Amino acid sequence: MAKCQVRAQGYGGHHEGVRSGAALTGGPVVAISAIEHYAYCPRQCALIHCDGVWNDNAFTVRGSRAHRRVDAGHHRKERGKFVLRAIPLWSEALGLSGRADAVEIEGDSVRPVEYKSGVPHGSAANLQLCAQALCLEEMLGVEIPEGYVWYGGPRRRVHVAFTPRLRREVRDVIREIRAQLVGGRLPEAPNDERCGECQLAPHCLPELTSAPRRVNRFLADTVFKCDT
Repeated sequence: MAKCQVRAQGYGGHHEGVRSGAALTGGPVVAISAIEHYAYCPRQCALIHCDGVWNDNAFTVRGSRAHRRVDAGHHRKERGKFVLRAIPLWSEALGLSGRADAVEIEGDSVRPVEYKSGVPHGSAANLQLCAQALCLEEMLGVEIPEGYVWYGGPRRRVHVAFTPRLRREVRDVIREIRAQLVGGRLPEAPNDERCGECQLAPHCLPELTSAPRRVNRFLADTVFKCDT
């Protein structure tokens, strides 16, 4: 356990060095949090990680409150397991950087744990958790076959197996995000049920931007119209 804890905590002094080594992946470093954003909505990911746009709503505030204990970073032993909180992560091979909410160490077993305030939504949280495992495997030189996502809505932990398929999906998403960061192009708005819960709806304007004719008409009639 001591070896894992020292190596994980020792990351802080190497953070900038990892960022400068992003050439190993042929592009910029991808934030682990971007994986969940991209899986939920590529446009949301671009607004946050390319344009630097952020806005809070009831869902994000609830999530921040649920993370108070995790963000405190207190390590301790719980039910026979050492639990390390707010652990910085990186992967030079994948060009990833971020943080694990918690890492449980029990004997030779290492498991990342992600905390969510709501209920499961698709595979976004599983992809993010698997990315954390890939970072830990590279950092610690161990194999990590599984982890957990704790959901505050039903108040239960969900087991996630890091299958070869899930690992491939994570790598594919990382490549897509990196292409998005390099290209700098904002994807189209989906304008579906996801938009009602998205904190960036006032910036995204999904009802408007998903209808190009309305945009063109607005530009012609309001922005570029000349009164003569």
